[in-house]
Amino acid sequence: MIRSKDNGMGRFSVEIEVANYDDLVRARAGDIPEAQVRRARVRGVVDTGATRLVLPASVVRELGATITGQVGVRYADGRVADRDRADGIFLTCLGRSSVFNAVVEPDRDSALIGAIVLEDLDLIVNCTTQQLTPRDPKRIISEAE
Repeated sequence: MIRSKDNGMGRFSVEIEVANYDDLVRARAGDIPEAQVRRARVRGVVDTGATRLVLPASVVRELGATITGQVGVRYADGRVADRDRADGIFLTCLGRSSVFNAVVEPDRDSALIGAIVLEDLDLIVNCTTQQLTPRDPKRIISEAE
C-alpha cells in the first residue's frame, strides 16, 4: 500500500520506476550489463480521470525511449494538442511491472498514471484515503469469461 500527500485536486503521488524496455531485453540476452539499463525514479500522479501513462520529455530523453509517432491529447481545461508517443516504457509500481507506451509532455516534471496503467497492474485507487493497493497482494488477477 502507498499513501501520499494530496496535491489539492483529489489526486495523489506515488514513486514509480521506469526503464527502457529495449535495454532490459538486451541485458537479459547478455548483450549489455544490467548496470547499463537506462532507468529513472519518478514521482507519479495517480489520476483515474486520465487514461494513459504520461511522462516528462526529460525522462523520455534520459531513458533513450523510441518516439514512434504522435497522439492527440485533450486536457481537462478543454485544450487539445498533438504529443509524441514513446514506446517501450517498462514501469514498476508496488512491485508490479508492465510495458507501456507513454505520451510525452514537454513541460511536465512528474509522470501521470492513468486508468490503463492502473488496470494493467491490477491496482486499486482509494481517493478518499489516498491509497494505492494491489487488488490481490500475491498476484495480478485477470478477468476472463
